[in-house]
Amino acid sequence: MTGAAGFIGSRLSESLVEKGHQVLGVDCFTDYYPRPIKEANLLNLKGISSFSLAEEDLAKCDLDPLLKGIDWVFHLAAQAGVRASWGAQFEIYVDCNIRVTQRLLEASKTRSIGKFINASSSSVYGDTQNVPMSADKPLNPRSPYGVTKLAAENLCSLYHANFGLPTVSLRYFTVFGPRQRPDMAIHRFLRSCLDGSEVPLFGDGSQTRDFTYVDDIVSGTILAAEKGAPGRIFNLGGGNRISVNELLALIADIAGRAPNIVRKETQVGDVRHTWADTSLARAELGWAPSFSVREGLKCELDWIRRALDAGLLPPIKS
Repeated sequence: MTGAAGFIGSRLSESLVEKGHQVLGVDCFTDYYPRPIKEANLLNLKGISSFSLAEEDLAKCDLDPLLKGIDWVFHLAAQAGVRASWGAQFEIYVDCNIRVTQRLLEASKTRSIGKFINASSSSVYGDTQNVPMSADKPLNPRSPYGVTKLAAENLCSLYHANFGLPTVSLRYFTVFGPRQRPDMAIHRFLRSCLDGSEVPLFGDGSQTRDFTYVDDIVSGTILAAEKGAPGRIFNLGGGNRISVNELLALIADIAGRAPNIVRKETQVGDVRHTWADTSLARAELGWAPSFSVREGLKCELDWIRRALDAGLLPPIKS
């Protein structure tokens, strides 16, 4: 499991352990957000014999010892963030999202890997009017981040076609829930309701997103390892497509206070709408999302409250 200390990776590790699997987690604790948050993500796994953690940089380390005896590879490690991927930062995205993926695929191609699960993103679709978005539609990423995630998908497809490596790519749609990164919009909206911090809203709020609760992402990811046909690409979306303005109203209702919004211009790389066609995942994996946006927001708000009380969350950056 790469990216094991992250938002999704830590929850996926827990779920796999709960199902009786042995999990080797790998994370290099990049400074994209504070290390104590990631360490807290792993607290439920501390002392559990079926989970071990290797602190390694996948761009540099020897991968052979990490892959020895491994049946499933869950590749979730990546440099995240659409807006941060422009300019000089692009080099980091190339290293973390493309080069690391290629190294893992190359090291896996001669091993008896049961499934190589690559975590991709709805960002590969770009700004399209073809909604809901299905895997057979044209791809036109609008950000360097999206370009690197699509490159990683293409690498997986190449290693499947040329070496028979059983890869599956999963396009995650706007994942939220407890442990969400502190730079992500829902986290900042909810936190603003608690501490009054200013949070930017880019655009007029009429843009829509297919919000997906983290536990639904986890269940879909495990099903992809269990049932996903090699070479497949699946969308995992919550079926909860609403506008950002509707989301803000829902947050205010749940929290009893509206976020302190500062409206700003739309940013380059942002898209108007996302909406997942999940018919393939439903048909072939037997997967369906089960959490509503309201349920998920309540869970995340409770988690942020606890994290603030524990002093885990850093000061908000403007």
